[in-house]
Amino acid sequence: MPTATTKSLQPNHTSPCSISKARPKTITPKPPGPAPKPPAPSPKPSPPKPPGPSPPKPENKTISAVFFFGDSIFDTGNNNNLDTKVKSNYRPYGMDFPMGVATGRFSNGKVASDYISKYLGVKEIVPAYLDKKLQQNELQQSDLLTGVSFASGGAGYNPETSEELEVIPMLDQLTYFQDYKERLKKLVGQKKTDQIVAKGVAIVVAGGNDLINTYFGSGAQRLKNDVDSYTTIMADSAASFVLQLYGYGARRIGVIGTPPLGCTPSQRVKKEKKCNEELNYAAQLFNSKLLIIMGQLSRTLPNSTLVYMDIYSIFSQILESPADYGFEEIKKPCCKVRSLGGGVFCKKSTSKICPNTSSYVFWDGAHPTQRAYETLNKILVKEYLRFI
Repeated sequence: MPTATTKSLQPNHTSPCSISKARPKTITPKPPGPAPKPPAPSPKPSPPKPPGPSPPKPENKTISAVFFFGDSIFDTGNNNNLDTKVKSNYRPYGMDFPMGVATGRFSNGKVASDYISKYLGVKEIVPAYLDKKLQQNELQQSDLLTGVSFASGGAGYNPETSEELEVIPMLDQLTYFQDYKERLKKLVGQKKTDQIVAKGVAIVVAGGNDLINTYFGSGAQRLKNDVDSYTTIMADSAASFVLQLYGYGARRIGVIGTPPLGCTPSQRVKKEKKCNEELNYAAQLFNSKLLIIMGQLSRTLPNSTLVYMDIYSIFSQILESPADYGFEEIKKPCCKVRSLGGGVFCKKSTSKICPNTSSYVFWDGAHPTQRAYETLNKILVKEYLRFI
């Protein structure tokens, strides 16, 4: 088991959104040696063994704050004031959130960033950095000190993905992170700010929009690249993002792979309702490259802890044996989705809601229910806490 000074570890785990400020300067690493070609994943993953008991939390390894970057899985309301169609700040979204508020989270309640923060022992609710109350200093100071979400629903590693959906690009999320650090410095000083960032955990999740919308959606990328080349571009972009996070002082970084995207309601083969295996293959191919490139980075960045977090296996296990986790419906969304937008988002103020949200894995055409987020991320943190 690593200590807080461990350089990095990679678990040996079997696979089954724009602002006016200057963009952050890209950090160019020494080019790594040629990556070994990852084995082609099978279209249908084998379910992994259920995770073992929760590892004991190491002594002297405290987590001061959490910082979330990426897409809708982590977005807690940053898209609310953007001129984009990728929004969820309306009912029935948030119907099971405290006070029944539609905060801009893409679920009926809490999302992955909230649960990861909870299970890491930081806080129950993660505010969006662009939340007006946070920007106007109306929230408690502790909210700023313990971390926020910079994620934007619809964002991706490929800049074209964010541009097409008019959401916050990944690089602009890093610029907001710089803004955050400046605000923190005014509150607690430079030294304390550096400590909070270095001892905090930065977690990134993206890639789903790059595949669903940019590659398989528009088709333009498929004309330029085959899936192997495109997923390599995605993995390289992910590595660049991690390098920049490290350059801004983050030392404990977790990168979550993509889930079985082809098994979301909006992507299932319409008639048979079977998982889209071509999309699942692409997701696994990207994940295998992400795992390799994270391993390469961990050997080159001093005093870093970089962890690839495999959500594909966990999600596949739940879809394979839903009853074991208390779920009954894995193919249909709980809410009535709009026909526009690929059948992803819930209709506004719809009364057509499933009778028992906790028995459904998916809330809308792409995002899990609150209970599914809770289940998935409890397992995720149990498996990777020892490495972070």
